[in-house]
Parts: sequence; structure tokens; C-alpha cells
Amino acid sequence: MPKKSTVSAIDVGTSKIAAIMADAADEASFQVLGVGVAASKGLRKGVVVNPDEAREAVHEAIKKAEHAAGIKMETAYVGITGRHVNSLNTKSAVAVTRSDRVVSAGDLKRVLESAREVNSNAERRLLHVIPRGYTLDGQDGVKNPIGMHGFRLDVEAHVVTAATSSVQNLLKCVRGIGVDVEDLVLEPLASSEAVLRADEREAGVLMADIGAGTTDVALFKEGSIWHTSVLPVGGYQITRDIAIGLGVPFEIAEEIKKKYGTLLDVPQDKEGSGEKIDGASLGLDNGQQILVQDVNDIIRARIDELLRMLQLEMPSANLEALIPAGMVLTGGTSNLPGIDAVATDVFRTPVRIGVPKDVYGLADILYDPAYATAVGLLMWGARRYSEDEGTPAESAAANMSKGLRRFVNKAKHWVNL
Repeated sequence: MPKKSTVSAIDVGTSKIAAIMADAADEASFQVLGVGVAASKGLRKGVVVNPDEAREAVHEAIKKAEHAAGIKMETAYVGITGRHVNSLNTKSAVAVTRSDRVVSAGDLKRVLESAREVNSNAERRLLHVIPRGYTLDGQDGVKNPIGMHGFRLDVEAHVVTAATSSVQNLLKCVRGIGVDVEDLVLEPLASSEAVLRADEREAGVLMADIGAGTTDVALFKEGSIWHTSVLPVGGYQITRDIAIGLGVPFEIAEEIKKKYGTLLDVPQDKEGSGEKIDGASLGLDNGQQILVQDVNDIIRARIDELLRMLQLEMPSANLEALIPAGMVLTGGTSNLPGIDAVATDVFRTPVRIGVPKDVYGLADILYDPAYATAVGLLMWGARRYSEDEGTPAESAAANMSKGLRRFVNKAKHWVNL
């Protein structure tokens, strides 16, 4: 049986599926019990396009994690991304109803429910309503208004929605192998949990998780989420361009990118031609010789294009005021040597590579930007677990609510099979 404090996460990516199980009794740092990684199938740019293949890949990753942990995965926090995800900042207001005009938890619930209804649509699935800040009778900057006196309570919230069809396809892939989805989490929010510091979030920071199929963007300001978006480009496009440009198969182009790809200056030989790659060492039998400089010229062009697209996604052109803490790059593609220097030149702001932190146990593989989303999902789940551990009555109510939700979700799964 799983431990009471076990939290699991599944990152369903375009190039890999990562499943992690951890003991999250301590929110500040958790003990990894098992990790499972499988090659991704049935997905394109973060979206399920072949449910059977995707379910098979998810199942393989989960089985590996369960084998390492020695326990079964029953529920998991699952990441979601894709161009179908939309977000906006919205404002809502309610009247404080108590006779003494003291703001209660019920008032907070009503104002957030009002924010939820702003983008209500059967074709869209609500993922998150995250309060950015409250205003009480015109006094803004209020973080927690409960217990304060006032007549009108306003909230500015970050609302994230996704296409209902894409959400359902992802849920079926996980539930179809007997694992309940505890929560769907927008991937840039998850990655931010793993790689950003509190001081960066407060000052203003941009995080870009450059994966294989998408680049997930999150901008934080004054400690709250300010902007999120998903660009449908990533490492896959770099590999594809290498394959086309050099006339080699995609798998060999990926190998070349990982082994020789860099954004640093490559030394030239006396003839000025630079290092060559013998095609035979890659399994090519046509005697082809590949210039490393040609590979890196393609990589630099694609990375420069991606960073320019990121600039266009910014809600303000004044980056110095918007993100004084700079930029954090994470995701597998951020492992390209020199990518931080190129991003610094483009954005004219400090840039660092974000690596997951505070992971212990069977976690060596997780100290890599490629696992930022998976680790962030665990941190998201660990915080939810910590919030549920209140008074005995609160814990019992939370457990009852979770149990009921799981039963309903399993019933829906049985009906949809």
C-alpha cells in the first residue's frame, strides 16, 4: 500500500514520459521513492494525437516508477501543455455580506467563483484560478483580506483554460491504466515551482521551459503569476531542421544535436573548416562528412528565432522594468551549451539555467533541466498535501472530499471505456 504521504507526478511530454513517486511528508524537501522514464509516443507538441500509443508510453513509465518504489501508484498530478491552453488576467468583485463587514472565507470563495465564471464555455475546461491580489474598498495590494473590514472585495486572478477535448484525451490516457488524476497542472506553473526562487518571483522574472514540442512560458511579478503562455516550438524543430539541412534521418540528427550541438564558438582548424563528423560513426554508409559548424549554425538560427518569439509574447516591451530579476531557462533544450549567453544578448537581461532543487533519494537523474516539470509537479502536489494536513476535522473532511472525487472519477472512467 502507498504511504499516506506519497505524492506522484506524471510529465507527459513530446519526447519522454516521466513518472515520479515521492514521500512528501515535508513540503520543503521530499524523498524520491521511484522514477520511471519512457520514450514518448502518440503525442505532438504536447497534445495527444494517438491515445493508444500515448497510454502505452505512460503505462511503461509508471510501471518503472512503481518497480523502483516498491508500491503502486494510485493517484498522480499530471502536467498539461499545448497551444490550446489560454490564460488571462481578470477582475471580479463582490459585496462583503457580514453585518460587521468583516471579510470571511466565504467572501473569498464567492469572489473567486465570480472570476471562474468569466470564461465559462463548454468547449473550454477551467484549469486554474490563481488570485494575484485583492483590493478592499479601493485599497490594493492586499494579500489576505480575511479578518479585514470593508464593503467591497475585488480580486485580480490569473485564469487558465484548455480545450475540453485535449483535456479528456489526456485524462483517458492516465485513467485508462488505473491511475486517478489528482489534479491537472499547467506545465509552466509546475516548472516554476522547481526552478524559481522566492526573491525572483517578487522582483519580476521570466521562466521559459524549452521542451521538445513546446516552450512553456511563465512570468512572475510581486510574488504572483503575471502571464503564462505556450509556444508550439521547441527542440523537435531544431532536430528537424538539422535532419533536413544535412540530409540525415531524424534519429541521427537528434544524436548529432545532443553530442555536438553548442551555441559557443567552435575552434577552427588551420584551413578554417572546423571539426568534421565522420558519417560512418553515426551509422551513415554514404561516406558523408558533416561540419560541426554547419550543425551549430542551424541550431543558432532556430534558437534565435525562438527567443524572438518569446519577446513577442511579453505583455510589455519594457523588460528592464518587467523582469528585473532576469530570465530562467529550463527544459531539455536549455542543456545546449551557451544558450544562456545567446538569451542574454537577445533579451539584454541576466539569464541563468534552472535546475530542479530540494530533491532527495533516488534523484540523481532529476538534477537536470529536462525534469523541471516532473519535479515541479511533485512540489505542487506536496504543497497541496501540506495544506490538507490541518486540524483532525479538516483532514477528515479533505480526505472524504478526495475519496468522493476519486470514486466519481473512476465511475466516469468506467462509463467512458
